[in-house]
Amino acid sequence: MSIGIVSIGSSSSGNSYIVSDGKTRLLLDVGLSGKRIREGLAARSLSPGDIRGILVTHEHVDHVKSIRMMARECGDARVYTSRGTAGGCPNFEYVSKDRLALVSSQEVFNIGSIQVKAFSLSHDAAEPLSYSFKSGGRQLTVVTDTGVVTDEIFQEIRTADVLVLEANHEVNLLEMGPYPYSVKRRILGDHGHLSNETAGRTLSSMLEERGGREMPKILLAHLSSQNNTPLQAIMTVCDVLNDNSFAEDRDYLMGIAGKDRISGPVQA
Repeated sequence: MSIGIVSIGSSSSGNSYIVSDGKTRLLLDVGLSGKRIREGLAARSLSPGDIRGILVTHEHVDHVKSIRMMARECGDARVYTSRGTAGGCPNFEYVSKDRLALVSSQEVFNIGSIQVKAFSLSHDAAEPLSYSFKSGGRQLTVVTDTGVVTDEIFQEIRTADVLVLEANHEVNLLEMGPYPYSVKRRILGDHGHLSNETAGRTLSSMLEERGGREMPKILLAHLSSQNNTPLQAIMTVCDVLNDNSFAEDRDYLMGIAGKDRISGPVQA
């Protein structure tokens, strides 16, 4: 079975995903309530005991809210994160040392039947990482919580069969909105979040590099509740792609990872 992803919920308020190849099941981030994560697992006929690994991208609460609970409930699952993330979040003190695996950027490791590669993000956190997952010759890559797409990030994006990509905000909505100036600067900065337009440009570069090879499946994620909507994200991203002569259902397939609903599965 190919690698795939289910979004339990994704937004600036909280994020958690199930990654599975049908043999090994993983949780990526646990930034929702334990109740919602358990409900998301149950919707896929899974329980916490079915999870082989929990991967955490960084220490912000919308990604680690339930790490203490889920580490306890997921039986013998190991918890994978960077040294900086573990040191920057007090709740990691409740994860037993023998179950905590500290990983670094560009490290490749296996969890059951899934190969995982960690890579760095450009975000205002201690040592943020994201991950690519491979199984059966197919690749799933997740990129959220980064202010820019670095060469390191793009190397993962360009070969993904399924890509979960941040489309956090519409720049005009953010600039005209009620956030304090300092918060707006943070979000728009190199260590903030990707805008809809930047997501569109990134996808255009990805598709150009692929040169018509099998069209990827794309899930736009981590949308801001205040500065974006699913419709706005799709419209802006697709407008940028159309301007670069890429068409949906011909060159790519696209969906949205919802805030309050389970999205997917998206299979490679």
